[in-house]
Amino acid sequence: MEILRYAAFTERPDGGNPAGVVLDADGLTSGEMQAVAADLGYAESAFLSRRRPGSATVRYFAPEAEIPFCGHATIATGVALAERDGPGTLALSTSVGVLALTTARVDGRLVASLETVEPWVDTMDPGRRADLLRHLRLAEDDLSADLPVLLSFAGNVHPIVPVRDAGVLRALDYDYDGLRALMAAEGWGATVAVVHRLAPDVFEARNPFPPGGVREDPATGSAAASLGAYLRARGEVVPPGVLTVHQGADVGRPSLITVGIPATGGLTVSGGAVRIAA
Repeated sequence: MEILRYAAFTERPDGGNPAGVVLDADGLTSGEMQAVAADLGYAESAFLSRRRPGSATVRYFAPEAEIPFCGHATIATGVALAERDGPGTLALSTSVGVLALTTARVDGRLVASLETVEPWVDTMDPGRRADLLRHLRLAEDDLSADLPVLLSFAGNVHPIVPVRDAGVLRALDYDYDGLRALMAAEGWGATVAVVHRLAPDVFEARNPFPPGGVREDPATGSAAASLGAYLRARGEVVPPGVLTVHQGADVGRPSLITVGIPATGGLTVSGGAVRIAA
């Protein structure tokens, strides 16, 4: 078994979000995949099986649990495959549906793009909202006056929590155990997207990830897609549009995620990835 290591949504090995990638996982059990992910300690790792020309199946594991969908590990997988087989398009079967994964050379580097499943956006129960803010250690006056706290799905359910300014985002220091318990009770298996708007189509984000056993995710493709769905549902962007999300600087791994927002349907998450030495 060859375990590849890539940093996604970056052009440098010490940036972005690291992911493990196993391109031939047909002989691995779920327990063995979980053990590999735990040993790597990355936010997620991707395991491909049933590879055929133009298609494959993928499963994602965080250090402590299997995750339905992961954006950055998918981007890493796309670049890893393109480096071996050349750019192209792959129908990737995941537990949330079939995704189109496309790679191309852009300005001399490989860029991968995935199209998400159909997103949705919903309100949050007031009690759960209060619990969420309590565990994030955020007060009402820490929040954006213009953008509400909502749930958004584009492969994973992400609470979207817009805050009023960069100072609140920088100071984020949440209750890990309390947030972990709340997310488990609610079935929120990915990250909470705490975001701050820099421009109409530019945000910075921090993403606590206790369900996966990770304090903070450096780059979260599924959360960026969910933020794009949130903005589209609220009429905050005019499709077709492009959302840029800066993430990871607060944990020393700056990343850049691009989300294409069409008028309807799934969103397109794009980024590069670079190999990390073992």
